[in-house]
Amino acid sequence: MTEHAPAGHAAMDHPAAEAAPKDLSAELLAPVVDDDGAPFWQYAAQGELRVQTCADCAEPRFPPRPCCPNCQSFATTWRLTNGRGRIWSYVVPHPPLLPAYEAQAPYNVIVVELLEAPRIRLVGNLVTHAGARLDSVPQDRLRIGAPVRVVFGDGGLPQWTLERP
Repeated sequence: MTEHAPAGHAAMDHPAAEAAPKDLSAELLAPVVDDDGAPFWQYAAQGELRVQTCADCAEPRFPPRPCCPNCQSFATTWRLTNGRGRIWSYVVPHPPLLPAYEAQAPYNVIVVELLEAPRIRLVGNLVTHAGARLDSVPQDRLRIGAPVRVVFGDGGLPQWTLERP
């Protein structure tokens, strides 16, 4: 006797009927890019971590904005960093989450303080390598003060790896 799947459904035991693995990164939230932050994302897409810096007083600032909070100048440059920092804080979200994130939960979200600009803090994920799943680093590896280095995932999204794994 042959089993038949209901109309519109594939038989589950047939190899060709198995669904291809889903690309979860395509469903994750993308950054909202405004005029002030656009250069940050353009450099990140090229694999560079640059920080907006006042062209007059050299004060770095993040998030990007039109006016320097230190001297009120509108003159801006984008300074290349060495991409090194320390975990300043972290959280581990658990479900319920947005559907695209649930499959990778629990995962980490870290705040990184840049070594070259200690007042600059960036949010991202600690991963084993660029483009890795958000849950690729075991939670017991998360430590405040741990040294990290930037890597760039899909679409130039900054992620972080441990400097001494």
